[in-house]
Amino acid sequence: MKDGVSTAVKRFVTAERALRTAAPHQLLDAVRHALCEEYAADAVELYMADYSLTVLQPVSVLPHTLEPVSVHDSPAGRAFGAQEPYLEGLPEGSVCVHLPVTVRGDRLGVLSVTMTGGQHVRDSLSELKDIAEVLGHEVVVAERDTDLYLQARRKDRLTLAAEMQWQLLPGRACARPEYELGAQLEPAYAIFGDNFDWSATADRLMLYVSNGMGEGIEASLLTNLAINALRNARRAGVPLADQAALADQAVYGHYQGRCYLSVLMFDFDLTTGRAVVVDAGSPQLLRLREGAVERVTFEAQLPLGMFEETDYIAQDFEVEPGDRLVFVSDGVYAAASPGGESYGDAALARAIQSTRLLPAAEVPRAVLRELTGHRGRVEPRDDALVVCLDWRGRP
Repeated sequence: MKDGVSTAVKRFVTAERALRTAAPHQLLDAVRHALCEEYAADAVELYMADYSLTVLQPVSVLPHTLEPVSVHDSPAGRAFGAQEPYLEGLPEGSVCVHLPVTVRGDRLGVLSVTMTGGQHVRDSLSELKDIAEVLGHEVVVAERDTDLYLQARRKDRLTLAAEMQWQLLPGRACARPEYELGAQLEPAYAIFGDNFDWSATADRLMLYVSNGMGEGIEASLLTNLAINALRNARRAGVPLADQAALADQAVYGHYQGRCYLSVLMFDFDLTTGRAVVVDAGSPQLLRLREGAVERVTFEAQLPLGMFEETDYIAQDFEVEPGDRLVFVSDGVYAAASPGGESYGDAALARAIQSTRLLPAAEVPRAVLRELTGHRGRVEPRDDALVVCLDWRGRP
């Protein structure tokens, strides 16, 4: 038994070292070589989730590419959706194990490893899961120095506005013992004004959901200015209401009231669940508590940058373990059907109820699918944002 444990540790350490020392653009080559040498793998492929979360795109060098696989009805998609390894039986006794590549709750993609013999796969499964996790962390670091993984995520070309917005985001999901977060923007390849941001410390979580006015590159520039002004104030240790005031000054100073940005801002205490809130505009909040969905309203204040030197007041709010908070932009609740009917609170409540068993990371995509059904074939007039926060609290 000791020899078996020692061998397992050595081969895992070898694979981990290969990933940590590989050049940023060679992570797939490094993990492929390590798994073939140490685990007798026959084939290794890495797939990245695309921006719309509909397909898993292969990471490879043009023109040698594999076909994308569906997130909804493929073996790799099952591993991605369930966030658990999925074993796919292949001819002649081979097995392909699909492993989620996830970093602190943010679902990046899937590592698919083909090996001979089902028992060999099962014996190595724990190590393979750990290697996929290490790979995810290395991909996140490598994206500072190479475009390879960002390019692999896109099945279509992004507009310039969308490129700027995706680069501004913290990620699409985050998980800690006290909470789980998930978010998604649509249309993923042509967004311009909607945005979200979050940041956590040992005891606090700050969450912003924003909607900048305008279209295209102008909306993206406005959002970039406002979000970076909020981050600058937050990182200086400024309280939430003063963060809003400073960002308001930055936006007004540049646009002189011609453009402004709506934002809903939260500062949660992870120990108690108590929060302070600044509601400066159009994003809305719905809460699922004990099976019932209700809209939560706050005292509305002016959007950032509408007038010079606006003062903001923080309001109190409290969240309980088991609560699900769903934040939406006006591109969701005001979206019109072909007959002109707005999506509204009732439809949103039904969508939240129908997705109540899904994890937070899956909820935004599912709600946006419901919204697409409501719009029918009509092209969206506005971008749409959904953020889901599942609150567990601190024991």
